[in-house]
Amino acid sequence: MRKSDKKIDNQLRLVLTNVCEHALELYPGFEWITHTADYGAFPKSLLIVCVFETEFQLAQFSHNGAKLELINLIKHTLAKDGIVLNNMTQHVQFDTEAACKQQHQGNWALRLATLKSCRAGNGAS
Repeated sequence: MRKSDKKIDNQLRLVLTNVCEHALELYPGFEWITHTADYGAFPKSLLIVCVFETEFQLAQFSHNGAKLELINLIKHTLAKDGIVLNNMTQHVQFDTEAACKQQHQGNWALRLATLKSCRAGNGAS
């Protein structure tokens, strides 16, 4: 990773940590947030994954309209640091610990790589 890529990655980590702390207080079942990116195609390649504990909690979160609220929080927080993304729904995905355990035996590195490759296969790089 180049020095400039490391700087962007650290900036993202700080921004998303702030979002995570806010989300932990507001959304029952929210666990953590992470990101992946190909810094050669940044910010277009940025993928942010918001993780909930269970499918039920994610469904409740989505049903209550909080999904758009969290996406907007991420968008505005990134924009404050100069990272502007036009279509946030292409950059933010939601997942659960339960689904990762069931489908990838709890291996988040493998799961994120799978999400990333599925996303690239859909033309949303």
